Amino acid sequence: MIKLAVTCTGLQDLRQWLAQQKRDEGLNYVPTWLMPKRTEDLLGGSVYRVINGLILGRQPITGFETVTRPDGRKGTRILVTGEVIAVQPTPRKAFQGWRYLRPEDAPPDLKPGDAQAAASLPPDLQRRLAELGIL
Repeated sequence: MIKLAVTCTGLQDLRQWLAQQKRDEGLNYVPTWLMPKRTEDLLGGSVYRVINGLILGRQPITGFETVTRPDGRKGTRILVTGEVIAVQPTPRKAFQGWRYLRPEDAPPDLKPGDAQAAASLPPDLQRRLAELGIL
């Protein structure tokens, strides 16, 4: 599954947001409107996060729950671990909501040293290097 991390500027931002969410609510989740129809296929997989036009990380999925949103409408929480795993930066155009991501299209995980090096680059440079297949 792929989903935008709208307010985040990088993986560190996403990690900080998750830590705050865990302190405030006791669990980590990705909010969305609709429950995926293929939840069984997604369990054990990950939510790949798009930040500044690049898939930069993934969060392992642990479950799904239906909730009532503050406005009274039904919504879904995609339950994830607090771990954010850096992946090979991969360009992705903006979209709304979430999309299924075929396993063969998922970017590979980065090694810890490679993840630190990639994260230290400005987002525009990361995007350009990813488009060229260098990063």
